[in-house]
Amino acid sequence: MIEASGRPRRGRQAEAERNDRLVLEAAREVFAAEGAGAPVSAVAERAGVGMGSLYRRYGSKTELLQRLCTLAMEQSIEAAEAALTAEDAWTGLAGYVRTCVGFGSGALGTLAGTIETTPAMWETSRRSRGLVDRLVARAHAEGALRPGVTALDVAWLIELIGRQGPARGGEEENVRQRLLAVALDGLRPAAASGPLPGRPPSARHYERRWKLG
Repeated sequence: MIEASGRPRRGRQAEAERNDRLVLEAAREVFAAEGAGAPVSAVAERAGVGMGSLYRRYGSKTELLQRLCTLAMEQSIEAAEAALTAEDAWTGLAGYVRTCVGFGSGALGTLAGTIETTPAMWETSRRSRGLVDRLVARAHAEGALRPGVTALDVAWLIELIGRQGPARGGEEENVRQRLLAVALDGLRPAAASGPLPGRPPSARHYERRWKLG
């Protein structure tokens, strides 16, 4: 009886987890392509789930977008932690950039200033930034990174190249991978023909654009 009664619960739980994964993948694609103004119905349609199923998991569009941003930061944290275990700093840093571009982290940059950010989101962001600081410091210490490049330079690079969202193949992805290779080569010390122009990116500007209003 216990086993029999447990099976439906496990089945429902597995289905809920599957639907949640489909919704988040679809949301990232939809909002990357159409921006924060895209309707939630477009997400449900792409995910192949009903609106009722979506709203049982996320009570509002804002809640969905907040979860989407948090998930991207959590994935970035996982990528950075893995990168810090690489045998050499450059392999770790380049792998981190490729991973973040691959899952479409930069696609969520269009959401900046359009949703309310929570204390938990800011805490996750600080943790992510701290790990990238370590990656960049390690690369500089090993002489593997062009002088003057900061963690925020890396963050902006990921956002700019990854704005199309998760990798889907085709000619656009081919172009993205070529540009990513060019950009990564540009981060190497041998590519430097002189100091980087301008001043280092501002952390205040990077964070302020996420302030609502």
